[in-house]
Amino acid sequence: MTASGVFSAILIGAVIGILARLVLPGRQRIGVLMTVLIGIGAALLGTWLAQQVGVKTTSGIDWIELIFQIGLAAIGIALISGAGRGGGWGNRSGWGARSGSRWRRIP
Repeated sequence: MTASGVFSAILIGAVIGILARLVLPGRQRIGVLMTVLIGIGAALLGTWLAQQVGVKTTSGIDWIELIFQIGLAAIGIALISGAGRGGGWGNRSGWGARSGSRWRRIP
């Protein structure tokens, strides 16, 4: 893969990841880098999946392929962030919410 291909994958992955975060309700507690990585994976997997179900590649914007990519990225972000339930990678042990000056356990 050339340097322009890597740059394109990062740029498209960032856009797909951001669009997926906009689709999901609530706050997702993952960073920008994780969003971009999920977006890149979803873009690649979404393109492959669209080809497997028979979506034709056109010279313009492939809307169906884009929907596959955003949907997969939204699923990935929801799984990683714990879908707003306090879970996910950002809060492994359940400890960390502050109440005043004392730490308390998140149920």
